[in-house]
Amino acid sequence: MSLSFPVSIEKNAALSKRMASLEITEGQLKETFTRSSGKGGQNVNKVSTAVYIVHIPSGISVKCSIYRTQGLNRYKARALLCDEIEVWKSGASGSKKDADRLRIIKKKKDKIRKSKKKTPTL
Repeated sequence: MSLSFPVSIEKNAALSKRMASLEITEGQLKETFTRSSGKGGQNVNKVSTAVYIVHIPSGISVKCSIYRTQGLNRYKARALLCDEIEVWKSGASGSKKDADRLRIIKKKKDKIRKSKKKTPTL
């Protein structure tokens, strides 16, 4: 059974194909909905648009409240879950985001060290 989300047919097909390649079925997912926060006016106060998905076999969970509609959040949550499961299956200890974050921290420390070296102490 393939779910249809409020995105193009091509995106629906690509997500279904990606989930099939990772061996993720809808039966393995536990999905709950909560009220979102942020922009959206009265909509966020009345409608549960935030999506929380747990992949039961792996225990990986994803929460998505990026969009104002539940349908788009459901689509994006599944895409994010596929990303997380790919990282988990590849066994990579550090992701690209972690490497980028560490590189930025190192640059900031170097900049601070160089600026302290330039200024004379009185």
